[in-house]
Amino acid sequence: MGTFSERLDALLALDHGYVGEKGRTIARVHGSRRPRAVVLLHGLSSSPAQFGRFAEELFGRGHNVVVPRLPRHGHADRLSRAQARLTGEELLAASREVVEIGRELGEHVTVAGFSLGGLMAAWIAQHYEIDRAVAIAPFFGVALFPNRTMTLLSELLLRIPNRFPWWHPIKRERLQPEHGYPRYSTHALAHAILIARSLLAEAAEAPPLAHRIVLVHNASESAVNNRAIRRLHAIWSGRRPGAVDILELRGLPPSHDIVEPLQRSALADRVYPALLEAIDPCDSKEAALRSYEGE
Repeated sequence: MGTFSERLDALLALDHGYVGEKGRTIARVHGSRRPRAVVLLHGLSSSPAQFGRFAEELFGRGHNVVVPRLPRHGHADRLSRAQARLTGEELLAASREVVEIGRELGEHVTVAGFSLGGLMAAWIAQHYEIDRAVAIAPFFGVALFPNRTMTLLSELLLRIPNRFPWWHPIKRERLQPEHGYPRYSTHALAHAILIARSLLAEAAEAPPLAHRIVLVHNASESAVNNRAIRRLHAIWSGRRPGAVDILELRGLPPSHDIVEPLQRSALADRVYPALLEAIDPCDSKEAALRSYEGE
C-alpha cells in the first residue's frame, strides 16, 4: 500500500528480495504531512533497525519518521559482498533523496545520522537548508591516523583489491546484532573518507545551510577521528556563530557504537536521552546540548 509520499514509496520499493526482514527501510508516518519530519541514517554495515527505538519514540511525539536503508546494506546474507560496490556517488545521491523525502513528509526537516550516516547528515547540513542536522560520531577519518593522511589512505585503499576485515576478529559472524554485517568493505570506507575530505574543504569555503547543527562525539571514542569533528565544528562556528553546537559525551567507556541497543545495551541506554534531546530538543533545554556528563 502506498503512502502520500511518492518518493517514500519509491524508497520502500528498493527493498528487493535479497534484503532481510530486519534490514528494510523503516517508515513510521501518520498518513499526512506533519509539522516535522525526521530522517535517521544508520552506520556503515548496519541497517535501519539501528535507529528503530528512536523512530518509535519520535513517531510517538507526532513526527513523521523514516530510516532509509543505505545503498548495498541490509541484505539477509550477513556475509554479503554487496557493500564492496558502494560508491561515494551512491551515498551522495541517497543523501539528496532523503532530504526530498523529508520535505514531502514534513514542513520542517531534521536529519540525524550515526558514523557513516553522521557523515551524510553533516554533508546535508553543508548543502541543504533544513531545520536541523545532528551528526552522531560522524566518520570524518580513522582515530589512529592524523587528518592529513586521510586522503592518502583512501587512495591507497582504492588502489589495492577490496578487503573485508571483521569488526570483531574473535566473534566474527557471531557478532550481534543480526540485522548488520559483521564485516566492512575497505573500498566503502575509502569512499566515505573522500566524502569527508571534500566536506571539510567545502566547509572552509562556504557556510553550512542548515539552520541548526549538532555534532556529537564520545570523548573516549575508539574508532572515528574526534580531531576532525572538532575541526569541522570550529570551521562551521566561525562561519555561522550560534548555529552550531558540539555535544561531547563524557564519562563513557572507549567505544564507537553508542546508538545500537543490541550491541552494548547498557551504553546505549545511558546516552539515549542525550541523543534524543539532540535530535528533538525541548526549547528550554537547548543550552544543555553543549555538554553531557555520563553517569
